[in-house]
Amino acid sequence: MKLTTLNAVSPIDGRYRKASETLAYYFSEAAFINYRIFVEIEYFIALCEIPLPQLGNFDKGHFDALRKISKNFTFEDAKDVKKIEKTTNHDVKAVEYYLKKRFDKLGLGDYKEFIHFGLTSQDINNTSLPYAMKLAFHDVILPGYEQVMQRLTSMAKEWKNLAMLARTHGQPASPTTLGKELYVFVDRMKKQIKQLISTPITAKFGGATGNFNAHRAAYPDIDWITFGDNFVKDHLNLTRQKVTTQIEHYDDMAAFFDGMKRINTILTDLSRDIWTYISMDYFKQKIKAGEVGSSTMPHKVNPIDFENAEGNLGVANAVFEHLSAKLPVSRLQRDLTDSTVTRNTGVPIAHTLIALKSLLRGLDKLLINENKIRKDLENNWAVVAEAIQTILRRENYPNPYETLKKLTRKNEKITPDSIAAFIDKLELSEEVKKELKSFTPENYTGIIKF
Repeated sequence: MKLTTLNAVSPIDGRYRKASETLAYYFSEAAFINYRIFVEIEYFIALCEIPLPQLGNFDKGHFDALRKISKNFTFEDAKDVKKIEKTTNHDVKAVEYYLKKRFDKLGLGDYKEFIHFGLTSQDINNTSLPYAMKLAFHDVILPGYEQVMQRLTSMAKEWKNLAMLARTHGQPASPTTLGKELYVFVDRMKKQIKQLISTPITAKFGGATGNFNAHRAAYPDIDWITFGDNFVKDHLNLTRQKVTTQIEHYDDMAAFFDGMKRINTILTDLSRDIWTYISMDYFKQKIKAGEVGSSTMPHKVNPIDFENAEGNLGVANAVFEHLSAKLPVSRLQRDLTDSTVTRNTGVPIAHTLIALKSLLRGLDKLLINENKIRKDLENNWAVVAEAIQTILRRENYPNPYETLKKLTRKNEKITPDSIAAFIDKLELSEEVKKELKSFTPENYTGIIKF
């Protein structure tokens, strides 16, 4: 059966293929094979740069041709590697044999035994995966996060001074502004993204059990630890873990997943808040010609983009949770459970990307309904009671909180007139009474600064 968007089991490769397909260049099977080839080639070049005695006469003019094996890698090349894997039943060994064939074609067969020299498969897997993950984050996900922040920042600035009734515990509370409430999410994201970027992307590289055993046996005079550090840093732009078993300890990768999870949780909070504002009629949505909101109720324009974002963020975080909890745990020097689990690294990242695109689509549909926002403020004059009782405290008025409580808890609608009548009965100077009467739900918004 030929894989299509209609018969794919995963919605990432099915219904949402268009939204997530860019990540195929980082996390697909073909991509993973290519990143392994990239690491193997860079490792061979690094051995030539030492140089090892047997590689001392290797013509460095061939480096460009070697690097093109990875740079020009195609799906047909990936199929060739998979054919080899059918025999080896080992994915990294298949890559090694594929490269040996390519060396033969380039007339470099005399040097091919230094492909994968002294390494175990995890030296390749535990470098190629973090390399791909780092690229995918900076090329695709970080720009998506930044787009959401830019859109929110623009909306926040536009509505910075638009007074809005706040709700705490679902009840009317001290007014705020719509712009400030949107910028809360920008501020939260900025801090978490900064923290996420500071999380090191590390790699394991040190032989079968992390000690460069085979390397030292073959060339005891070479400082292999320094070589490994420099190779991972200079060729892969990663940081080598110093003390490992056969596999990387995954603690830093788990921290990275947890960082993405926290940002996704912020975006879940945003999605639910915007959904609620739409349900309160604070926002309307642009209507797209031909689009159906409900299969039975023609009047509806459902907030599907925010619901889609929330759902995909939830799936992403569930998988991130499993990755960060499982990967740092491995029996003794290594078991194989990390191998199958790490192949799902692209899954939560893809669901995150789908969510980001849904969020942006939803934000671009929003239309502000200022009349409804102002009407809610006007219908909730009780919220200025906080300002009045605080000034009464300042004036040392007896029992100010209790006095206001009697006014606002009568189950009667509080109006500008009832507030004014209440103030007039207070034993205060006319100057203070005038001050108290100056507060309205629309101007009692505090300090809005961002």
